Amino acid sequence: MNIVKGIASPGKFLVQADALQDLAIHGKAYGAAAYLICDQFIVERVRTKALSGFSNEQQGELVVFGGQCSDREIDKHVQAARAFDYVVGIGGGKTLDTAKATAHLLGKPVLIVPTLASTDAPCTAISVIYNDDDTFNRYLFLSRNPDLVLADTRILAEQPARFFAAGVGDGLATYFEARACFAAQRDNLILGTDGKMLKPTLIGFAIAQTCYETIRKYAAQATYAVQNNVITAALENTIEATIYMSAVGAESGGCAAAHAIHNGMTLVHDLHGAQHGEKVVFGLFTQLVMEAAPVEEIEEVVAIAIAVGLPLTLEDLGLKSFLEQEWRKVAEAACDKNDTIHNMPFTVTPELVYDAIVATDALLRSLKKQKLNAVH
Repeated sequence: MNIVKGIASPGKFLVQADALQDLAIHGKAYGAAAYLICDQFIVERVRTKALSGFSNEQQGELVVFGGQCSDREIDKHVQAARAFDYVVGIGGGKTLDTAKATAHLLGKPVLIVPTLASTDAPCTAISVIYNDDDTFNRYLFLSRNPDLVLADTRILAEQPARFFAAGVGDGLATYFEARACFAAQRDNLILGTDGKMLKPTLIGFAIAQTCYETIRKYAAQATYAVQNNVITAALENTIEATIYMSAVGAESGGCAAAHAIHNGMTLVHDLHGAQHGEKVVFGLFTQLVMEAAPVEEIEEVVAIAIAVGLPLTLEDLGLKSFLEQEWRKVAEAACDKNDTIHNMPFTVTPELVYDAIVATDALLRSLKKQKLNAVH
């Protein structure tokens, strides 16, 4: 059997304060006309900081993201962006995934400016497609990673602390999911020319490890920078981990149970207000319980989660009451034949996932209580 391994990453990844104002300069390499999809809250800032930099030879059209990375939203932008040379996404994960999907379907370059360090969306060649009711639909695998990612630390230092913490939660899962994939030599998230996923590489796994080590060292300290809207070295390091290392580590190293359980959790109405990374970190704890990971390892991850302000238990995530039938459906969805839970190095069943979810919530309630008692 011919085993193909691979790594993927954006063409360029830049970490810079006030990078937004240099967007037009970077855009020249991709054409004269830019179609910009951005979140509502940053429209005026983009208009004054970015569009003002476009010369007479350049054109930029600014449109507001509709709120959901759905087939309907993507199709709207595909129709509107046909006459432009390249697409720019400015905003959160769903905005960026929409911009990437639009560029992919049009065969055009895409430039990314994340306003949140909360998901892997800025750097990956994957768009997560949702239904209009915010339930998970599918992964759309794209022909290439973004051509350029501009991580503007000025913008990212101003993000709400909750979103920053969610990015840490998503990044925390990267190493543990890649570890499971690498141990079993299961698939990563790079689509090969034959339509099959590639296998994880040593460098992909090493980046995933470095992501975890960086978060462990710097994330708690970086939280204070975000809370006060200032740029520090710890924040820059954590941004590199949560935006670049997390994405490249996940895409090239592979995902496993944590993200699959997140996908199942999108079925729970009470959790629709929870962030992607907040649900992923619960999925991570569930994966660690399924693996019977050493308690010291679990406690270390719990300590990081608490330090950055992540919710731990299902109640923390917004669950009002635990209904067995509902959570058995979550477990069933997590075990969909096409999801990444089957990258685990052992056979996973819905019953195993359900039992692990129940045990994980009980464990996290206990660890949280111990932490609170220690403080008082």
